[in-house]
Amino acid sequence: MLRTLTRQIREYRTASILTPIWTAMEVVMDVLIPYVTASLIDKGLSAGNMENVCLYGVIMLGMAFLSLAFGILAGRSVAYASSGFAANLRKAMYRNIQRFAFSDIDKYSTSGLVTRMTTDVNNLQNAYQQILRVTVRAPFRLVLSIVMCLVIDARLSLIFIVAMIILGCSLYQIISRVAKLFQQVFERYDDLNQSVQENIHAIRVVKAFVREDYENRKFSKAAEGLYKLYVRAESLMALNHPVMNIVVYGCIISLSWWGAHFIVSGSLTTGELTSLFTYVMSILQSLMMLSMIFVMLTQSAASAKRVCEVIEEQPDIVNPENPVYEIADGSVEFRGVRFDYSRAPSGGSRRSALYNVNFRIDSGETVGVIGGTGSGKSTLVNLISRLYDTSQGEVLVGGRNVKDYDLTSLRNAVSVVLQSNILFSGTILDNLRWGNPKATEEQCLRACQQAQADEFISQMPEGYNTHIEQGGTNVSGGQKQRLCIARALLRQPKILVLDDSTSACDTATDAKIQRAFREELPEMTKIIIAQRISSVKRCNRILVMDNGVVTGFDTHENLLKDNTLYQEICAIQEADHGDFDVIQTERT
Repeated sequence: MLRTLTRQIREYRTASILTPIWTAMEVVMDVLIPYVTASLIDKGLSAGNMENVCLYGVIMLGMAFLSLAFGILAGRSVAYASSGFAANLRKAMYRNIQRFAFSDIDKYSTSGLVTRMTTDVNNLQNAYQQILRVTVRAPFRLVLSIVMCLVIDARLSLIFIVAMIILGCSLYQIISRVAKLFQQVFERYDDLNQSVQENIHAIRVVKAFVREDYENRKFSKAAEGLYKLYVRAESLMALNHPVMNIVVYGCIISLSWWGAHFIVSGSLTTGELTSLFTYVMSILQSLMMLSMIFVMLTQSAASAKRVCEVIEEQPDIVNPENPVYEIADGSVEFRGVRFDYSRAPSGGSRRSALYNVNFRIDSGETVGVIGGTGSGKSTLVNLISRLYDTSQGEVLVGGRNVKDYDLTSLRNAVSVVLQSNILFSGTILDNLRWGNPKATEEQCLRACQQAQADEFISQMPEGYNTHIEQGGTNVSGGQKQRLCIARALLRQPKILVLDDSTSACDTATDAKIQRAFREELPEMTKIIIAQRISSVKRCNRILVMDNGVVTGFDTHENLLKDNTLYQEICAIQEADHGDFDVIQTERT
């Protein structure tokens, strides 16, 4: 973990080295000033010598300015180093997340990743800032102050040594209890963020079902749990100040008592006693600062573990050593494929989604995939572009195992329109060019015509320059699906996978899309997952799935004769008039 964190310092090493140096110089000036003050009192004020008053006054002023200058330099350096460290942590996390396979993404919740990139990284930034300044300043100041006290009077130094032991033991008891509470605090942040994110994402559903009160109670419960933990932690932390005050006042009383006796006996001067008071306060403040550092480091240790977990996560799916970059054609073959979902990051509890799947799709063929919810349809097509890897068996594209291909080349050749259609904030053209950044407006227009999206785009006031809100909230579900299909077509893939991607379109529009595919994209392999028989009945062949098993793979007509499950699906949809506008579709 430490190695992972130190790698993120990189270009900020110079600032990280200079900060402790400037801080140490600042502390030296701060510690020497009380010593000069003693000389000013004893050799200047008490002796009535104004020349010494002026001399030592100038020296103190010079030290103060040097301390200020070193403090400014240290502040600038630590700000540069800590901010850069945090920026590199976020970049490293984000970069690795982009490399995640679907199986890696399944291990982390979205809210958890957001918390790690915000709250946890902020904690580490503050911790690094404190490490560079306070963890240098406090111990260095503590040691120098003790040395100066011993130089002035070793006998009185015993007072604050005893005080240090008492204060150290008290602070240890407080810190050890607070540390455990703060570890629990960061675990509760995920729950809180998840509640907020889920509510905002589904705010329309919340309002449609009038569930605002329920959501408020759920959020309040998460916030209340976090609040209670913070109160307990901060209540314990508040004990630091009373304990320190007791110790400080005890030291002052003891020093005043013994110091007065030593002054009367002539073994201690007034200036030296004044300096001892200053150094004692400095020592105790340094101890207090160290106690705060320990609490802060305890908090940041939990954050560091969570951040490094993401940075060090090794993607399940990586490029082979000598990848193949050319995909010969759009043929697809499954040989004895089994796939298991891991329910936990440890992989302890697994759930099989596909069992012994075998079939072959020829290049240019249009294949429909149909089956009930949870039958393994989406899992099946996700294996083609290596969004997941098989647990057993192999998937071949263009006659080669998908694990032999360069991932970028494979995914450019296999264009997938997923079930959850995602659009990004920007214009329609910006969203389309996710499929091909170099696509011309003519190419975008053509892809939209094939996906039956040009019809509604042309009716928008700004056409293809119409702005899409984040998540595509200003377009309908069917429009969003057609834009996503057009985006996939712009990649000009060898294989196009539509994972229930026309479910929000009426069957007339669905039929137009199917016809455009048949007439204009005959060489492209098309795999269409659908719930409606009308969406797949014109495919060359139809793959029927049930609980992760392929129960049939044939034409619509043959499946109606031989496949019981397919017959049941057709009968139910016809009886329930699931495709009520099928007559209209036939006419178009």
